[in-house]
Amino acid sequence: MDHVVYLDAKAKELDNLLSGEKNMVIRGAMGRKMPYGRVNSEDTLYFIENKGDGLVKAKAGIRELIQSDKLTKEESVMLVENNQVALKLNPAMFKRFAGKRYLILITVEDVEPLDPFKIDRSEYGNMDDWLPVGDINHVRLN
Repeated sequence: MDHVVYLDAKAKELDNLLSGEKNMVIRGAMGRKMPYGRVNSEDTLYFIENKGDGLVKAKAGIRELIQSDKLTKEESVMLVENNQVALKLNPAMFKRFAGKRYLILITVEDVEPLDPFKIDRSEYGNMDDWLPVGDINHVRLN
């Protein structure tokens, strides 16, 4: 399955993934929210920045996937801290994810830039930052 993953533009997540400084993305919530249970090691991630241009600019495979069971606040903070070298979270992003009950940590591999393209989000009404699109060609616009 293909997934469109929004990255934090202010934290330069995409730049850090492309340069190799960062090789892990994180998602977390107080409940089992997307992509919990919906992402697998054979999936492909397509990256788009949350700065409004709507362009998919890179893709990556998944080397390793950690989906936590329900965590205490302390366990959650420790899991994020223990993976900070790979995550490279700025203070705002650290605060956003550390302490969440459910965390997903995805180690990516083979990150490569793409010729930017837009996607059709019309089937995704909510403004989530993770879209399980099935096949990227079904939402690709150009």
